[in-house]
Amino acid sequence: MTTLPLDIARIYLEPAVEEHARGREILARFPQAERIPVASHWRIPELRDGDPGDYLAAKRQALVLGVKKGLTFRPNGRSADFIAPSSSNGCAMACAYCYVARRKGHANPISVFVNIEAILAATARHAARQGPKTVPNQVDPQSWVYDLGENGDLSVDAAISDNVRDLVSLFRTLPNAKGSFATKWVNPDLLAYDPRGRTRIRMSLMPPALAKLLDVRTSPVAERIAAIPDLHSAGYEVHVNFSPVVLREGWEAEWSALFEELDDILPAAVKDQLAAEIIMLTHNKDLHEINLAWHPKAEELLWRLDIQEEKVSESGGVNLRYRTGWKRRWLQRFKDLLAARMPYCRVRYAF
Repeated sequence: MTTLPLDIARIYLEPAVEEHARGREILARFPQAERIPVASHWRIPELRDGDPGDYLAAKRQALVLGVKKGLTFRPNGRSADFIAPSSSNGCAMACAYCYVARRKGHANPISVFVNIEAILAATARHAARQGPKTVPNQVDPQSWVYDLGENGDLSVDAAISDNVRDLVSLFRTLPNAKGSFATKWVNPDLLAYDPRGRTRIRMSLMPPALAKLLDVRTSPVAERIAAIPDLHSAGYEVHVNFSPVVLREGWEAEWSALFEELDDILPAAVKDQLAAEIIMLTHNKDLHEINLAWHPKAEELLWRLDIQEEKVSESGGVNLRYRTGWKRRWLQRFKDLLAARMPYCRVRYAF
């Protein structure tokens, strides 16, 4: 297994962190780290305004501890029924297309929220208010699904604190709800969490050569695929995310080879419950500028004005996506390739 991409040297912490048991536990795990008090986990100038050319250092060396203020649940309907209040924000990895970095600014290392009891209690109350799921949908036929890791990777977070273990334990007790998160990191500790089918892990995959360029500091794709049977045997529902689909010369052959590898490796028990999300690349002008400073080779694939068009997001950001008519045809071609090799893999969501 690849080495955990963390060497914590500095911990930025909000004033209330040490009032929480989880905060004290995390600080005790990193006794050698410098502690830097901050007023807010959102406003840390040296992280937000850092040198883009030194993008990776903060992801490896910095950790932010805060208290989650808003415990709201957002309807989703795509990957999940609801987006739950996150137990973290940011990531130790550095995928060149990551939307989280452009939301929070610059490198955006991991911020862990220490008031996990409040997050768990709010989630349990919300699930209780929903009652049974009586109308099946593409998210899940029977359970309300809560996305737990919209703004980070919980497999890495699990190496920092027991927040993820606590979330998995909670959903084990909720008869009408499942937790869900996507990951690009293989953490064997998750195998001991005993999810009993109530947590869905979405393993994010792309062709290995593409991942080597774009999925910086993540587990190699071969390791991610090899982990899928183990996660399923440990009691997780395991789906796959083909995300993002980045178009370049030869993309059909690359993805076909990935489907072939999956089909050869996955056991029948995994195939019987397998579903996929397919997400075509969306890029962003601000992130493009940051990437040019630290990873310009990635931009040769991500910034393709010849096949992309601008779209202004709900927040006013300028995003780029593949041109509408072409994207529709390419997405259908992708689905056809998947169905030809993995007909059992249901496409749960495609965009």
